[in-house]
Amino acid sequence: MLFAVIPAKNEENRIGIILHQLINLGVNRIVVVLNGSTDNTLKEVKSKKFPGLDILYFKNSLGIDVPRAVGAKYAYQEGARFVLFVDGDLIGNIGHDLKSLINKSMVNNLDLNMTNCYPTLPQLTYLTKIIIHFRQLLNQETGLIEKIGISSPSHGPHLVSRRLLEKVPFKELAIPPVEMVMALKEGLKIDVGVEIPHNRLGSSIKNNHHSQMIVKTIAGDCLEALSIYQGKQRSRFYEGVEYIGYHKYRRWDLLANFLAEFNKK
Repeated sequence: MLFAVIPAKNEENRIGIILHQLINLGVNRIVVVLNGSTDNTLKEVKSKKFPGLDILYFKNSLGIDVPRAVGAKYAYQEGARFVLFVDGDLIGNIGHDLKSLINKSMVNNLDLNMTNCYPTLPQLTYLTKIIIHFRQLLNQETGLIEKIGISSPSHGPHLVSRRLLEKVPFKELAIPPVEMVMALKEGLKIDVGVEIPHNRLGSSIKNNHHSQMIVKTIAGDCLEALSIYQGKQRSRFYEGVEYIGYHKYRRWDLLANFLAEFNKK
């Protein structure tokens, strides 16, 4: 079965668009991980009369990428063969692209299939240059650069196999570059299945502070993944600077509680 996992927080005006596209794609099940919402996202999701729709509700925010780990565990327990991760704020017309991503995973039996959101590198902002630097650093060091370029499971829809979920601890999916490195170390099949330029994703535009925090988060995630690949203690330091960003808001306690409760079932 093909599951789609959608992390969502305060997306009442946007989540209906990606839900509509996923339903039209013919996915078997959709899991919305609703966390920390204070608007009408729950009402909007419930308005979709799709029999395969499940809602995992958390009153508190789980933090960046943690909902992926929650959704992955749920999908695995429900028998998923593949799990597609798509953020709830995407309003771009990407249904055809998602279909290509899914088809490539199934035809080629891929374990981690990503989206290339920078197929070309136009004039880049200072913050984008930082992200690209750390993604390139990680992919170069791991030897993945020739196959996936600067792609990362942190950016754009990506799809994982049941085999990956059996090899990589669920909590590691909350740090996408770590997920990728662990998949590589397990000898799993990694590729890029589709190109969707960032501006076509239609992700919500937030303020400059948020952008800076995202950059620090992804940079730190890449550094943490790199230290794991090198067999070193996990670290988010680079040239004397520690890159934290939103990492400090990841609710590992809530994730641990969820995984523990699910393991009892």
